[in-house]
Amino acid sequence: MSAVAVEVDTAGVARRERAAAFFQRNGALVVLVLVVVAGALAFPSFATGVNLRNIAVQVSFLALIALGMTFVIISGGIDLSVGSVYALGGVLAAWASQFGLLAALALPLAVCGAIGLLNGVLIARGRLAPFIVTLATLLGARGLLLALTDEGAETFLVRDQPAFTFLGQGSLLTLGVPVIIALLAYGLGWLGLNRTRFGQAVFAVGGSEDAAVLMGLPVTRVKVWVYVLSGLLAGLAGALNAARLSSGVTILGVGLELDAIAAVILGGTLLSGGAGSLLGTLTGVLLLGVIQNLINQVGTLNSNFQSVVSGLFLVVVVVVQAWLSRTQRR
Repeated sequence: MSAVAVEVDTAGVARRERAAAFFQRNGALVVLVLVVVAGALAFPSFATGVNLRNIAVQVSFLALIALGMTFVIISGGIDLSVGSVYALGGVLAAWASQFGLLAALALPLAVCGAIGLLNGVLIARGRLAPFIVTLATLLGARGLLLALTDEGAETFLVRDQPAFTFLGQGSLLTLGVPVIIALLAYGLGWLGLNRTRFGQAVFAVGGSEDAAVLMGLPVTRVKVWVYVLSGLLAGLAGALNAARLSSGVTILGVGLELDAIAAVILGGTLLSGGAGSLLGTLTGVLLLGVIQNLINQVGTLNSNFQSVVSGLFLVVVVVVQAWLSRTQRR
């Protein structure tokens, strides 16, 4: 083979590698744009400002949970407890709101952060499997929730607390306050993940824990903190949702951990750890929210059909990610 032919072949391989890397990182964004355009063409009410604002508010709570889940998955772990922690945080916030705004935020953050700390310590120091540990705390948090609410029979209401309800129902700059809080959290999360030693350590631990130990990184501390962060964000999301609903609803959060994991994986974060981005996670969250809204626009489809569509999207993304990874390795 001539030198020219080898050079042309090498250039073609390089282009394919770049294309594979681009679609692995931004595939969800491309799909989101296509789905939004299709929705706007099919349903006149979809692209209205009111509807788009509603989508943003509805997904802001999942976005906060998925933010913490991204750190956990990049580190090589998983957190199945976030759905129950989210519901528990809402109940605690609604009950504590009688003592004012500070109590309504401090109590759920303290309790949910403690649950995250328990997860992190058992996983990092006890060297237990994340799946088993977080499954146990999922059941424990749900049990605590039921104990506080008399098996779900009692609902704590938020009364005469305008400062607290503003966090869930208010608006700033035409955006809902939960949306602004979620965007600020993602901004801080992006800085922490991409511009700090802690963030680089999270990637290193997820890529190869043994190599991270040899590099002298604080592996145990990193693994503990990602679970604390996940618990705190789930508790914050629960508190904001309680402010939005003016009550602590006990039946929320069932299966929410699966939605959070789906959003993270749809956004291009590898379930095996070591790679991912918060922009991709936010795109995955928006994609799930848009799908749900389009199903509601149809009107004749059961809302449970959203789970079917989300599952299909997730299967397609996982298959495409695997194919793109093999293409890059070749």
